[in-house]
Amino acid sequence: MKTCGLWINGSEVAAAAGATFEVENPANKQVIARVAEGRAEDVDAAVAAARKAFETWGRTSATERFHLLCNVAALITKNADELARWETLATGRPIREMAAQVARLSDFFEYFAATARVAEGEVTPFAGPYLNYTRHVPLGVVGLITPWNHPLLILTKKLAPALAAGNTVVIKPSELTPTTTIDLARLFKEAGFPDGVVNVVPGFGPTAGRRLASHPVVQKVDLTGGGESGALVGSQAAGHIAAVSLELGGNTPILVFEDADLNEAAAGAAFAAYIAAGQSCVAGARLIVHERVHDAFAAELARRASLIRVGDPLDPDTQLGPVASCKQFDRVLAYIQRGVEEGARILTGGQAVTTPPFDRGYHIAPTVFVDVRPTMTIAHEEIFGPVTTITKVSSEAEAIAVANDSRYGLGAAIWTRDVARAHRVAHALESGVVWINDHHRIDPAMPWGGFKESSIGREVGLQAYRAYTQTQTVVVKLTNEPFDWYGGGSRYS
Repeated sequence: MKTCGLWINGSEVAAAAGATFEVENPANKQVIARVAEGRAEDVDAAVAAARKAFETWGRTSATERFHLLCNVAALITKNADELARWETLATGRPIREMAAQVARLSDFFEYFAATARVAEGEVTPFAGPYLNYTRHVPLGVVGLITPWNHPLLILTKKLAPALAAGNTVVIKPSELTPTTTIDLARLFKEAGFPDGVVNVVPGFGPTAGRRLASHPVVQKVDLTGGGESGALVGSQAAGHIAAVSLELGGNTPILVFEDADLNEAAAGAAFAAYIAAGQSCVAGARLIVHERVHDAFAAELARRASLIRVGDPLDPDTQLGPVASCKQFDRVLAYIQRGVEEGARILTGGQAVTTPPFDRGYHIAPTVFVDVRPTMTIAHEEIFGPVTTITKVSSEAEAIAVANDSRYGLGAAIWTRDVARAHRVAHALESGVVWINDHHRIDPAMPWGGFKESSIGREVGLQAYRAYTQTQTVVVKLTNEPFDWYGGGSRYS
């Protein structure tokens, strides 16, 4: 059993009301942590600490921020095994996945450390004897609201640019997976960050999340979550004209054309669909396959899915763990039932894994549906589980039309050997991220975000860094010639 308090002003403290909540291991339903439950008054305390810290942190040199962020990167690498273990315990994701994901975190802190060091303002043209230059200055206190599916990775994509730009932060992690966020906050103190720069208030959306989004001192709110949560947070932040960045999900199409290498495409589709048990905003949930290769591709994908090893997430040989919670378990099984009722056919999976010891957790077998029409519920809603659907198409134009027939537009993938087609189709897709003959690959320099209802703003990359700043324009008169508009003196026209 692990116990965690709130992290405010460089110290772990109890919640003001003394409340706590429990964190469950979804692989066996055992309680693994008891965490302080932050509420509005705790958010107020954290924001006050962040505001005070900003008075000095906001003026810290880029060189100092560079060194401190590099210190954090080194400490993450040093503590990677323990961070990955607790990510696995809370999310149910296999240790092989979480170890790989945690190993990438230092890359993001190092990238944004370097970005802070080299970020420049601009000198812009200006008529007359004037110098006009711009500065990119931090916003102030920002609120980060993070989900349960990639706890540290998604936090890092927000936190690294926010700190590199000179902001202070208050983080509200998901109540399902808060422990590693507290662990990371401790590393910031060890790295030498001033108290109050990083604060963490675990809690629930209607209390802690609402207060953070609506707090008048918070200058920006960055949330990853569902569409309903995004709409609420956006409206709450708008009440005091705070900036928002929202990453709200997707229903990712994967287009497999007749010239694709089917073994590679099936392997890629399995990776896209079942990594994180399908609980990813860019999970390969909609496979759109040309009719000439449909049957062979579907059979190969089903074969691969049936061989995925379900097991103890802490076992390095396990390839698929449980979904994250009872709520998610019931949701995914309900979608599977709906698919059957609407006429789709299951090639493999389609049920909970109930053989001991898996009956103690929220395990669902990797599932492949065929005979799926674009109008079916399982084709146009985000299932967020180890389920993928296959829709047959007869042309490139039809594949593009089916792919774009969604209110989401976060990620997409194309499998083809035709270079011209790859680029042509990528340009036609209404998607913020498009992979060609691959999936799920990310980089700190790569802007991440979507079209339509998937996103407002971008995570990571230079765009994200700039989005955590505001631009100040300075106009300097370069002549001593007097100017007196009302006194009849000389003036410039």
